Amino acid sequence: MKEFKDKVAVITGAAGGIGRGIADKCVQEGMRVVLADIDAKALSQTEEELKATGATILSVLTDVSKAEDIEALAQKTLDTFGVVHLFSNNAGVYLSKPIWEHSIADWNWILGVNLWSIIHSIRVFIPIMLEQDIECIFVNTASLAGIISGGGIYGMTKHAIVSLSESLYYELTQKGSKVKAFVLCPWYVNTRIWDNERNRSIEEKNDIAEIISDPKTKRRLKIIERDMKRFRRNVEAGISCEKVADSVFQAIRDEKFYILTDDSPWWKELVRNHMESLLKGKNPEVLPTKL
Repeated sequence: MKEFKDKVAVITGAAGGIGRGIADKCVQEGMRVVLADIDAKALSQTEEELKATGATILSVLTDVSKAEDIEALAQKTLDTFGVVHLFSNNAGVYLSKPIWEHSIADWNWILGVNLWSIIHSIRVFIPIMLEQDIECIFVNTASLAGIISGGGIYGMTKHAIVSLSESLYYELTQKGSKVKAFVLCPWYVNTRIWDNERNRSIEEKNDIAEIISDPKTKRRLKIIERDMKRFRRNVEAGISCEKVADSVFQAIRDEKFYILTDDSPWWKELVRNHMESLLKGKNPEVLPTKL
């Protein structure tokens, strides 16, 4: 796809971070935009700000971890615009804990937002795009954490997104479809992911009363808080969401499936070491990842 004017874009996580950056870029390209987000206040503000530019905007309050919400998002998009040309998955959450310390609530929350959101959107929107039989774009936001080793539950979900996106690309290509799949793999981007628990529902949260009653757990919470502060510093030093959005649109125009926003040699070395260890039958090599 080379031209975007008057086409319809659906963007999840659109009220902040990468999603907002992509929404802004869509508006700049003259697209009609459907904003989906779980944060009602931020969603309303984003809608107001983008409409003030003269853009055609529809906002839909959406919990991307729920199949029924994604289905409703699709129906409202079709009811309003009758078509969808670009779908961009951006909702994502992160927690800094060793894998064995995550509660069931943690697992359900991270898998729901990071992975099930992608699964639901593929199941709902890809058939719509195929039925339209027009040129369409489907972009999943993963991470460099989905290419290199480590990253805990977050890294695991991002590896799954890369793999799922690759499978989607293969199957659409084999079908000769007009729908094109892409996967976005940025590193640190200046977003509010460090504060993502602000949108975590009561049902998805851990039992705080139980946690603070355990002295051992209280000590662990201090360590986790320290790690999250370090994570926040790295995130705030990351590239802008606008730069990420520019990379996405350039990759779409160039038909480059892997959308990489970081050209630093260090991460390529991590990938190389990981693959060489695999091919040589060596144990994984633990290397610093700038965390």
